[in-house]
Amino acid sequence: MSHIKNPVIRSLVQSPFLDLIGAALVLGVCISRSFHETIFFESKIQYGIPISELLQYMKQGAFPLGILSTIGAIFSMLATRFTGKQKNAGNIIGAITTISSGALDYMFGNASAIITYPLTFFVFTFAIKRWAGGEKIKKIDVFYFLILFGSFVLGMGLVYLGAYLFGGRTEGYFLLAVALSFGISLGANICNALKYEETWLSWIAYNLIQLLKNSITGNLANVAKYVFYLFNAVITQIDWKVNGDVSKQIA
Repeated sequence: MSHIKNPVIRSLVQSPFLDLIGAALVLGVCISRSFHETIFFESKIQYGIPISELLQYMKQGAFPLGILSTIGAIFSMLATRFTGKQKNAGNIIGAITTISSGALDYMFGNASAIITYPLTFFVFTFAIKRWAGGEKIKKIDVFYFLILFGSFVLGMGLVYLGAYLFGGRTEGYFLLAVALSFGISLGANICNALKYEETWLSWIAYNLIQLLKNSITGNLANVAKYVFYLFNAVITQIDWKVNGDVSKQIA
């Protein structure tokens, strides 16, 4: 086994207990805030629906938005954790949860999700293929900066285009938060597929913006999720930067 420069950080990133803590945090916050009582019914979000009445509403066509958002948040968190551990399972789970996350984000008023989430799904499939081929953590180069700049411009453009074409929430602060977060996440996802060691710096910025965006939309499950994500992004950035590939631990 080769020398690990920071074994404490590596153990935190690889810890299954941190996975459980993250899942418990998301679930606990959602329950304490009664987010499981949120539904999408009659073309609008409705809060405070007692769990005992949920089935009755669903029979009338209600969508259990809060419960499914909570489940999706837990799996999305696990996808991020597995990616940080350099396991391709993280990319696979991420691709799957992108489908559900896009639908939920659309219901919360982000109409541009129609065109932004399919692009994210494609990037995840690209990552799955690259990692399956043995992609290794690499130093940043000129392409890293070109990817970040190009993705940021494209991502912001698609968000505003989506709002123009499909409507939804068009408040300036909301569109700006969505555009910034998607522009950053698109570049971060591509850099993740190519396994640049500075990838998680983008995720740190992304998670800060997501905290703002999800506070605006009232998606409490995601607020809790991104608090945990921010911590995870910081320790994972240190691990990728200082400790490098997990495969290097094995002689």
